Amino acid sequence: MSALDYTIRFLGTGTSIGIPVPGCPCSVCHSKDWRNHRSRSSIIIEKEGYRALIDTTPEFRFQALRSKINSLDAVFWTHAHADHLHGIDDLRGLTWNRPIPGYANPSTTQEIHRRFDYLWKNTQRGGGKARINLHEVNKDQSIHVGPLEFTPLPVLHGQLPIYGWRCGPIAYITDVSQIPTETYERLENLELLILGALRFKEHPTHFSVHRALEEVKKIRPKRAYFTHISHEASHRELRRRTPAHVNPARDGLRLRVKG
Repeated sequence: MSALDYTIRFLGTGTSIGIPVPGCPCSVCHSKDWRNHRSRSSIIIEKEGYRALIDTTPEFRFQALRSKINSLDAVFWTHAHADHLHGIDDLRGLTWNRPIPGYANPSTTQEIHRRFDYLWKNTQRGGGKARINLHEVNKDQSIHVGPLEFTPLPVLHGQLPIYGWRCGPIAYITDVSQIPTETYERLENLELLILGALRFKEHPTHFSVHRALEEVKKIRPKRAYFTHISHEASHRELRRRTPAHVNPARDGLRLRVKG
């Protein structure tokens, strides 16, 4: 593989409560198949030594240790739900030497400022805080992080407008129930589509597996991986019911994509 290729690391591939779910007696939560153990969904995209994170999950500390993440150049958020945001404090150790830029849509940046206002306040010394330069990104902006170019992908999560992100030939869309017409234009010529597929049954704010497969047919990426998967779908069953170019992702999976 060329040094100009992209590397993708799936830090987590689970839904908002993770898997196993505390107190749940289901077969997936008690599975001995390690691929069914899913922390909350997040990825890292790397190219030419630059590294960007999408979403800070509540397990980010453990995810970063497992994947040996020792530096970041930027962080992007899809939206402000807890499973995508509330690991923000664990950026402390990666921002001691320098602050990093963070990017999100206007409503998400407002929520970050509201919930984590202490990050930008003058407070007593001790303990340290994550050092983030937070930026609003409108839907028509592109953000450059070294050779990485990120473009917002506006989608709907139920009634909530959120962002997916496109980076070169890669698109990442997790919590989605509808893709607006104008966003399809930004999903052309993909090498890799990473798409949320919550479960086999329909859901009001997420794509089901069936709906996600329909979207893959419509978007026509060269390959696709499903993420943000609940305990209502096992890895084995997902693999059995998806075509060869579509796979369920798993925590820790690492992919290369031609740049």
